[in-house]
Amino acid sequence: MSAPTTPHRIVFANEKGGTGKSTTAVHIAIALAYQGHRVAAIDLDPRQRTFHRYLENRTETMKRREIDLPTVRFEVFRGETAEELDALVAELGADVDFLIFDTPGRDDPLARHAATSADTLVTPLNDSFVDFDLIGQVDAETFKVRRLSFYAELIWETRKKRAMATIRDQRREMDWVVVRNRTQHVEARNMRRLDNALTELSRRVGFRVAQGLSERVIYRELFPSGLTLLDKGHLGELGTSHLVARQELRQLVAGLNLPQPPSRTGAGVTAPQLTAEEA
Repeated sequence: MSAPTTPHRIVFANEKGGTGKSTTAVHIAIALAYQGHRVAAIDLDPRQRTFHRYLENRTETMKRREIDLPTVRFEVFRGETAEELDALVAELGADVDFLIFDTPGRDDPLARHAATSADTLVTPLNDSFVDFDLIGQVDAETFKVRRLSFYAELIWETRKKRAMATIRDQRREMDWVVVRNRTQHVEARNMRRLDNALTELSRRVGFRVAQGLSERVIYRELFPSGLTLLDKGHLGELGTSHLVARQELRQLVAGLNLPQPPSRTGAGVTAPQLTAEEA
C-alpha cells in the first residue's frame, strides 16, 4: 500500500470583502472535482459561511433533483486556535488531492495562519486601487508603488522562509496568484495604471497575475441551487454571456497552474473535462 500523499493546499485569501473570493473558490473546487480529483474544503468564516452555504445548496439540489454531481467534502471551522484548525486540516486532508480554504474578508489570525501554510495562495482583487491597497500603496500623482502593505509583507516573508525550507523539509514553494476579477467595467486609463502597478509589485514580491471572473449576474443566480457554470445539462439554456463566463473559468483554472495528481477512477462522478469544445 502506498503512503498517503499530502494534499495541495489552495488558500483563497483577501482581507477585504466583495472581491468574489468565495464564488471563485467554489468554482475552482468543483472544477477540480470535475477533473476526477478528491477535494476537501474548509470555510474559515463561521459568520458568513458563503462557501459552505453554496455547497450545502448544491447537496440539497442533488437530493431534490435526484442527480449526481461532482462535489467536495466541506466543513465550517468553528474553533478558536491554530492547533484546532491544524487538527481539522489533518482530518479532512487525509486521502484527498486538494484541500481548499475560504477565508473571511477581514483581518483574521486564523486566515493568516492558513495563508502562510498555502501551496497556492489565491488573492482575488477587483480592478480598482481600493482593492490594490490591500497589497500595496501607490503615489497619488504617479501611481508608482510606494510601499508594500502589511499583508504583502507577511506573505513575502512567508515565501522566503518556505523557499529556504523547501529542500530541507521537502515542502512545496508557495505560489502566490493575484486574480483580477470584475475587469470589464474599468476605464482604460485606470486599467493601464493598475496593470503597471501590479507588474511593478509582482516583480518586488513575486506573485503572478491571472485573469479571473467578470461581474456577471449568473454567479449570483447560481448560488441558491449550488450549481456552477460547469454543470452542463442542469442549467437550462445558456446565453452567450454564460458561455463566455465558462471560458473565463476555464482560463482561470489553467492560469493557477495547479499540480495534477493522478485522477482516481471510480471515486465520484465521471464528468467532462474543461475542454475547448465547451465554449
